[in-house]
Amino acid sequence: MNPIRIALTKGRLEEKTVELFQKIGYDCTPILKKGRKLILPIPNGNMEIVLAKAADVITYVEHGVCDIGIVGKDTILEKERSFYEILDLGFGRCKFALAGPKGKSFYTGYRDKCIATKYPKVARRFFESKGMDVEIIKIEGSVELAPLLGLSDAIVDIVETGETLKQNGLEIIEDVCPVSARLIVNIPSMKLKKQQIEPLIQKIELSKGE
Repeated sequence: MNPIRIALTKGRLEEKTVELFQKIGYDCTPILKKGRKLILPIPNGNMEIVLAKAADVITYVEHGVCDIGIVGKDTILEKERSFYEILDLGFGRCKFALAGPKGKSFYTGYRDKCIATKYPKVARRFFESKGMDVEIIKIEGSVELAPLLGLSDAIVDIVETGETLKQNGLEIIEDVCPVSARLIVNIPSMKLKKQQIEPLIQKIELSKGE
């Protein structure tokens, strides 16, 4: 039987997923001692872990080269691809927020606002839900710079503690939506590998209740 292939977002989600898999009884030694390897076996689970960037996790799952993916809701909301979103894993918690210069009113005035963000689709949907027409500028690096340099009125970004905003003279204007790690499954795999995938999902669900 071919192993289940799981695309896993490198970094903090990787660490939390390893903790989860160890908790439910899987041997994660190859991941902990991975060196530069990117495809790693789970010896006692008939599974392979593929380490990838968040956006690529979604691409690999959608195209079926990986059966399962573990990725942040932020990436899911921005990429809008076709797969099953099965579980909220409960870690990697943060939020999308609208933030701007401290003490400056965002919603007053008549001119259209300009928003800087790494997540233009998320930002656009948020303002469309408010019936607001805004200009959106995509930023690749530190989004906090945009309002400080006068490029934008505010930003839409991922916020964890809010400390980076505070240190740069910005504050949260409004929460957009919560974010956490999600388990996604390729649509054909959910049918073709059901007998392998469902037990894993059940183990994870049970572990969340402990």
